[in-house]
Amino acid sequence: MGRASNALKNVLEQYEITQYRLAKTLGIERTNVYRWVNGSRDPNSETVVQIVQALKTLNPAAAKTFVKLYLGDLVDEA
Repeated sequence: MGRASNALKNVLEQYEITQYRLAKTLGIERTNVYRWVNGSRDPNSETVVQIVQALKTLNPAAAKTFVKLYLGDLVDEA
């Protein structure tokens, strides 16, 4: 499981955002979100940006947490 998948799984659980709700906000099938969350696929960099934008719509705190978990200390250094 990649870093983005781990971050997304944690954020969805922590902020009680369903895979379906994220998928609907992204305008994609829920199976894509399922694959990311379960680590069978990792979202590419363009998709990560779209995930952050969707999370901002659903819960801005969730978006910040996702970025922090995904980028780690890089955010603090910037």
